[in-house]
Amino acid sequence: MRLPDLTPTELSEAQRALRERIVGGPRGSGPQHFPLVHEDGSLTGPFGVMLHEPALGAPLQELGSAIRYATRLSARTREIAILAVAAATGSTFESYAHERVGRAVGLTEDELAAVADGSFTSTDPHERAAHAFCRRLLADTGPEARWDDETYASYAATLGATTMTELVVLVGYYRTLAQLLDVFEVGVPEE
Repeated sequence: MRLPDLTPTELSEAQRALRERIVGGPRGSGPQHFPLVHEDGSLTGPFGVMLHEPALGAPLQELGSAIRYATRLSARTREIAILAVAAATGSTFESYAHERVGRAVGLTEDELAAVADGSFTSTDPHERAAHAFCRRLLADTGPEARWDDETYASYAATLGATTMTELVVLVGYYRTLAQLLDVFEVGVPEE
């Protein structure tokens, strides 16, 4: 374990305030599809990492909260996109957590498996385009991967600029979480 789990008694004032925003916000007050808090009171997944650096963790968790609870993405589209990032980055925690959320918002086991292996398709053109858009974002790197006008227009016709913006931010955010979880070797909580 590269970072110790911080229990409530070990927290500074800034860490306590951040923990309260995480646990007392929509993540902690809504349905719990995966544990947010370990038995000792420390936080699971990326939230435990965020507590170590509250100056960065607070705005990071606020961005995540906005992505999860304030965008216009449908719950299914949001979870398809998050799981596409988890699959592309090999993030076991994000796969673990968002497969559970995905089931709760109506993704079937076959759909979850298809997102995980990259073969997802849907009769809903918006979901299909959102998945393809995220996979393209996740595959493209470097200046040679710039989007030409034709590619942009094809996605904009189905998704629109707002959804595309929300998906770009979602992919960047969950890539950041995946890197935090990887660097600090944060795995799936024991149940």
